[in-house]
Amino acid sequence: MIDEILRYNRSFVSQERYAPYQTSKYPDKHLAVLSCMDTRLTELLPAALGLRNGDVKLIKNAGAVVSHPFGSIMRSLLIAVYELGVEEIMVVGHYDCGVQHMDGEEMLRHMRERGISEDRIRLVESCGIDLRRWLTGFDSAEDSVRATVEQIVSHPLMPDSLVVRGFLMDPATGRLDPVS
Repeated sequence: MIDEILRYNRSFVSQERYAPYQTSKYPDKHLAVLSCMDTRLTELLPAALGLRNGDVKLIKNAGAVVSHPFGSIMRSLLIAVYELGVEEIMVVGHYDCGVQHMDGEEMLRHMRERGISEDRIRLVESCGIDLRRWLTGFDSAEDSVRATVEQIVSHPLMPDSLVVRGFLMDPATGRLDPVS
């Protein structure tokens, strides 16, 4: 599959099909969107929000979750705010999320089935990582969005002037529902 993508990419570049997408690194709408990596949202989310290339900083991960106050998601948001002119952040979770009800023990079982040894699991755990907790999802998408918004708003390095709002998207229609 990767080789197929590489062939397409060479054609894309040689035919200069990138031209309509050229923009600056600064988001035109001064907005960052933290969303889930769900494949149903890849094209639906920007289309449903009326976003074009260059409008926003789009950050995606499993569940649209800030799992650590000093992890890569929060670092990306801080860079977006302080280096790239972001003034507002939307957290967009969605209904029927694969992370919802995800079980850490089941994830470890899948890892073992794919050849990850007990020694490697113990090595990670010896570094102080509670894998069962880290690999567990959330029970309520709405509560998860609410908690992520609160983590961003209350982060000691985020400015008080920052606007942060949470939403849930219907992955079939693109409808946004605010999360209070």
